[in-house]
Amino acid sequence: MEARTAGIEGGPGRMQAHLRMGWCLLSVFMVLGVALEAMHAFKLGWFLDLANETRRLLLRLAHAHGVLGGLVNIGFALSLPHRAPLGERAEVWISRCILLGSVLLPTGFLLGGLVVRGGDPNPAVVLAPLGALLLLAGVVGVAWSFLARGGSSGRGRTG
Repeated sequence: MEARTAGIEGGPGRMQAHLRMGWCLLSVFMVLGVALEAMHAFKLGWFLDLANETRRLLLRLAHAHGVLGGLVNIGFALSLPHRAPLGERAEVWISRCILLGSVLLPTGFLLGGLVVRGGDPNPAVVLAPLGALLLLAGVVGVAWSFLARGGSSGRGRTG
């Protein structure tokens, strides 16, 4: 029952948590994308100088993975009524993997790119592969729920 207090309980609570996370990630990382475009437009050396290639790469990766993480959360939330549940423990695990992975992956790139010394990223970049593994585990769990039982759970299905 700990999952219920964590805001990722089954049904509408889980859907709401992922919709909230998805739209927040989209908002934050789309703003980052606009900021990157502005830095490029104003030819800021902190972003465009050749010595800052690592920074530029990591910030662009943060933007791309943050937006995609938001879309994954929204897609997960919208798929909940259309897939076969794998049991409450598995569902909580999948949900937590997607939520945590979609935050850690772009955050690792973002923090890694903010402070770059001698072409080396900040050690916080280690969060990115950890987030990638969590997100991958969650996405594989969702795919498994569609494949394992043919994707029809009978709950909330329309058409």
